[in-house]
Amino acid sequence: MQAARRLAKRAFRARERRFLAEGPQAVKEALARHTGGRHTVHEMFVTSEAAARHADISGAAAAAGVAVHRVSGEVMSALTQTVTPQGIVAVCAFLDSPLAEMAPAAHRLVALLAHVRDPGNAGTVIRTADAAGADAVVLSGESVDPYNPKCVRASAGSIFHLPLVAGVGVEAAVVTLRERGLRVLAADGHGELDLDQVLDDGVLDGPTAWLFGNEAWGLPPATRDLADAVVRVPIHGHAESLNLATAAAVCLYASARAQRLASKGRT
Repeated sequence: MQAARRLAKRAFRARERRFLAEGPQAVKEALARHTGGRHTVHEMFVTSEAAARHADISGAAAAAGVAVHRVSGEVMSALTQTVTPQGIVAVCAFLDSPLAEMAPAAHRLVALLAHVRDPGNAGTVIRTADAAGADAVVLSGESVDPYNPKCVRASAGSIFHLPLVAGVGVEAAVVTLRERGLRVLAADGHGELDLDQVLDDGVLDGPTAWLFGNEAWGLPPATRDLADAVVRVPIHGHAESLNLATAAAVCLYASARAQRLASKGRT
């Protein structure tokens, strides 16, 4: 249990290449994920109350040969470090793959997070990318650790659905994505192009990687210059701007819709 508790710290996660997934939804998705033919979940901790409520999850873990440990509420609180623990936690293997392993011509929609520091925002973007049907999420080395407990919780299990690349340079990621045939669009409130405009012009019909910046200061000029174009989400009301996760949702869904229409024959 002490080894699992240490995974709350990034250094231990990086050394062991393991992280914690909390809650029935995340654990269920983790149990369904296989990496290289191996189960993602190494072991599971559950309170008696949660085991009774989620007998299907405990049964699935046991059937997969995963060690299931019954623990007290106090131990669970120490593991999760949350105010209201959900009573079930899994120790999981890292999920990310090297950038070089991204298959050529296999991706049509990718989210690239540059300098995104808030774990809640990063997890929400992963969840949104999953919902929009994106093919992968790439996080730069300057971004938050995707295995941060808050990020994992905010992803609501989606971290187990999408191919994930972490810890790469933004420039290297842009070069690789462009080599894979994707147009790289930077989302920025001061972009010279309007999202409605590029949507109407068919720019989003093809394979696209959306580049999202820091929550507070957006994309620095050097990063903006890496993109093929910089696009702003139009503000039709009086709001000053959109937050990162909301802007990402608008952009990713615009691309997803455009690509679906293009596949059916845009008229």
